[in-house]
Amino acid sequence: MEDTKLVKTICGYCGTGCGLVLEVADNKIVKIRGDKEAPVSKGQTCVKGAFAYEYVHAKSRLTSPLIRVSGQLMKATWEEAYQYIANKLSEIKTTWGSNAISMFACARSTNESNYVTQKFMRTVIQSNNIDGCNRT
Repeated sequence: MEDTKLVKTICGYCGTGCGLVLEVADNKIVKIRGDKEAPVSKGQTCVKGAFAYEYVHAKSRLTSPLIRVSGQLMKATWEEAYQYIANKLSEIKTTWGSNAISMFACARSTNESNYVTQKFMRTVIQSNNIDGCNRT
């Protein structure tokens, strides 16, 4: 086993932005602790931020985009996937109108990501059909 490396990062479980320190060995996360220097969390973290990291190395995790062709999921490049999405959105918008498209903004995303999501829907798609799970 190679030496353990410490990698500072931001937790991706919600939009709070808690600081984390990952302990990485053999290119795998082996432990996570809160970053005491992080201004948002000052070393504190929730149970998900501290312990829910094994999904990163799951064998079933997707490693490339997939596009359904003749009923089968086929590996694609990112450029092919983005073009496919753009074509499908344009087709739906042309055929059914802007209100046939909606988008869901996740509370686990950053504020910046959610801002870009709503901006895309309102300016490019020209629809206000956007919702999220960040309300009680």
